Amino acid sequence: MKICIINGPNLNLLGKREPEVYGNQTFEEYFTTLQIKYPAIEFTYYQSNIEGELIGKIQEFGFSYEGIILNAGAYTHTSIGIGDAIKAITAPVIEVHISNTYSRESFRHQSYISGNAKGVILGFGLQSYELALVSFIK
Repeated sequence: MKICIINGPNLNLLGKREPEVYGNQTFEEYFTTLQIKYPAIEFTYYQSNIEGELIGKIQEFGFSYEGIILNAGAYTHTSIGIGDAIKAITAPVIEVHISNTYSRESFRHQSYISGNAKGVILGFGLQSYELALVSFIK
């Protein structure tokens, strides 16, 4: 099974950025633990702060992978283009967020991704990614 994890803007700062919200672990450290825990999964990981690059990766993996786990960061709340890219592909997408976006600023309550995603997982810290992964396996 091939699963792609795509992270959007500022998620490259995990472990440094607002540790009270996002924790102290880098995503690369967490990604390594997923690879070790699920050796039968062929993982690809991509992170970008640039909207068009995220759309390009969704399109690249969206017809050949069994699933995409997407944390679009702030683009979740602003990018119609990312929502449209998800609608255009055949791979199911799980939208994830580390924090509970509904317990934060009101602008974070809107998602242009959710309506085109297979599901949404939020508020479980980095474990949100593993919960999304398990949904593809089961």
